[in-house]
Amino acid sequence: MSLMIGPIFPLTAPRPVMDALAEVEVKVEDVGQSGFKLVFSIDKQSPLNILFLLTGGMPLLFMRVVIVATVNGVTNVLIDGVITKNDIAPGDKGSNSTLTLLGKDLTALMDQSDWSGFPFPACPAEARIALILLKYSLFGIIPLVIPSVLLFVPLPIDQIPSQKGTDLKYIQHLAEQAGYVFYIDPGPVPGVSKAYWGPQVKIGPVQPALSADMDAYTNVESLQFTFHQEQNKLPIVYIYNQETGISIPIPMPPITPLNPPLGLIPPLPTNLLPPDLTPMRKDLSKLPIPQAIMMGLAQSAKNAEVVECKGSLDVTRYGGVLKARQLVGVRGAGPAFDGLYYVKSVTHKIKRGEYKQDFTLTRNGLVSTVPTVNL
Repeated sequence: MSLMIGPIFPLTAPRPVMDALAEVEVKVEDVGQSGFKLVFSIDKQSPLNILFLLTGGMPLLFMRVVIVATVNGVTNVLIDGVITKNDIAPGDKGSNSTLTLLGKDLTALMDQSDWSGFPFPACPAEARIALILLKYSLFGIIPLVIPSVLLFVPLPIDQIPSQKGTDLKYIQHLAEQAGYVFYIDPGPVPGVSKAYWGPQVKIGPVQPALSADMDAYTNVESLQFTFHQEQNKLPIVYIYNQETGISIPIPMPPITPLNPPLGLIPPLPTNLLPPDLTPMRKDLSKLPIPQAIMMGLAQSAKNAEVVECKGSLDVTRYGGVLKARQLVGVRGAGPAFDGLYYVKSVTHKIKRGEYKQDFTLTRNGLVSTVPTVNL
């Protein structure tokens, strides 16, 4: 493992800092903010005692941290973020003190200043997001903005869109309006990150399988499955017909090309018998039809993730780093739960001589849709 730290442009941590590093924890969420924790065991003469003086009086958020793990020759950037909090516990009876640094990914920088009222004349949502993210190019953030089905360019004589809240809150608001997600994905090299604004994708390459109860092939320490039947409810979107003046209820299916069925037997929605026609949101009938449908599909896909798997693994035995926002196979858990899953979150726990991961997997049905999974 390697650690880069410093104001704005991080540098490789010196040897005394790495020697004092006792524990690293990084939690990566598929959507939203990811975070990290660094624990150091230090003495009074440690250079870490003056770490925050190096910022030159600037806010603590400009102390940047990049954590990189290399497993079997493959470099994995676990997180690129900033320190948001630090705690120190003085040692007792001559023992070393414990310094704990807590931080979040680079979205923390986007949530500091309120830019409410900043105008974006003749700019669709995609252009507004690209302009906002341009401010953070200094930190190696590269925008990846996927145009939505509702590509609308407002005429300045009719409407001039303006920002509401911080950059992060406004981007998340625009993502919600389009049925999209927003997150920052670090890598592939240290100091560079991808800012993704687009639909949540649950297709693509499949990571090596998580194997349970398979003797020498077992590579997980624990697996626990939960079936959340009551969670699955089809969102009802009302489409207003101007000619008749009637709002028509339309249930939104959970399956889309970017969110295929990962389970052969889908769960039965709990609001069908008896029928529940409560609208997902009361204001959707006032929105353009494509926008309302995209928001309904996104909520339906989220509700359908009723199968959840939580577990842990040893990276050395697994042979690589399990990554969030990708698919992974599971085998050895029985016919109901074997198959492909979407990795919703991963927590890296690194100590000297030890690298383990806790993970959460989800999918939208029971029984595998594929005959085999990647080994």
